Order: sequence, then structure tokens, then C-alpha cells
Amino acid sequence: MTLDDTEEYSVGYQVVESGLPVEAADGRQVGTLEKAIAHQRENMLDGIVIRTDAGVLFVDAPEVARMTNQRVILTISAPEVAQLQPYR
Repeated sequence: MTLDDTEEYSVGYQVVESGLPVEAADGRQVGTLEKAIAHQRENMLDGIVIRTDAGVLFVDAPEVARMTNQRVILTISAPEVAQLQPYR
């Protein structure tokens, strides 16, 4: 059994590809994925960094609903994404 490249499936933060579209909970694309950040001591996702029209922003892990081979889906709306802090 092989997966078709067009089939969407979940991926872990360790292998999610940069450049994927990032969608708000309402389905609107709010940016693209720059990278996923691991919490070293806990060995889990700490958050993601996304590139938006407003700049590069940090999204905390609880606000990430799902990561797939085709997109990243957030639990927050587009207006809430606009209120996120810049990534430094």
C-alpha cells in the first residue's frame, strides 16, 4: 500500500515541512509555516513560527489543531492570529 501524494494525512512536528499553508480555524489562509519548535525538556511541540503579511509570528502549541502533509490548521480565528506576538 502506498499513499498518493494528493492524499492528506497527519504528520508530526518533527517532520512537518516549511512552506506549507497555515489556515485559521475559519479556513482562511493566514500565512505559511516557517518551522516547528520543540520543547527540548518535554520532547513535545512548543509552538510554530509562521510568516504572514504582518511579519513572522509565534503560535503556541495549544493553538495548533493539526499538522498534515498539505497544511497546518489552527484552533484560532484569523483576527486572533493578527493579535499574535512577533517571533524573535
